[in-house]
Amino acid sequence: MKELTASMAGTVLNVLAGSGEEVAAGQAVIMLESMKMEIPVEASQAGKIADVKVNIGDFVNEGDVLVTFE
Repeated sequence: MKELTASMAGTVLNVLAGSGEEVAAGQAVIMLESMKMEIPVEASQAGKIADVKVNIGDFVNEGDVLVTFE
């Protein structure tokens, strides 16, 4: 199972795709806010999302799993 991890610490500002959705490589899946900047976390490959591990408002650290893919 593939995972999408946080590239830096921050707060989950928005979840742009949910469980069961197909996403394209490079598509923003999660939007983080860090140091007053919005940072999109993009899918590294196309696939179907199995589970979103975070909710809006959650604080995540660099390397935390945000999304898993089937």
